[in-house]
Amino acid sequence: MDARDIVIVKNNEGFETKIYSGNHTWNADETVSDGGTDTGPNPYDLLLSALGSCKAITMRMYASRKNIPLEAVTIKLSHKKIYAEDCLSCETKEGKIDNIIVGISFVGNLTEEQKKSLFNIAEKCPVHKTLISEVQIISSLDG
Repeated sequence: MDARDIVIVKNNEGFETKIYSGNHTWNADETVSDGGTDTGPNPYDLLLSALGSCKAITMRMYASRKNIPLEAVTIKLSHKKIYAEDCLSCETKEGKIDNIIVGISFVGNLTEEQKKSLFNIAEKCPVHKTLISEVQIISSLDG
């Protein structure tokens, strides 16, 4: 297994948490109002950033392969919990569900067809597909 395939998360005290992946290091934390020190994004912001960056990279790769004149893409994401009964298209009808809202805008001399193609390919990014599929998380006590 390559070192880039492993993410290491270390927390020594409080909510400030160090995250290591290959040559990269960053923080996660909670806001001061939630008891943290606000030294980094909270875990849900990290989740949204993973989804947004995956969509942006996927669209950029597609635009490059198809010679689409995409100059820039901006993705705005938000997360909240909503009551399942308020979601008309959801299978779950009781309790709360996670609701992620994604807004995508483009800069470039793009046709409506190119914008639609880019939008559709964004829905196929690997992180999006992971989040909407069945996920198995296997946790173990390592020591």
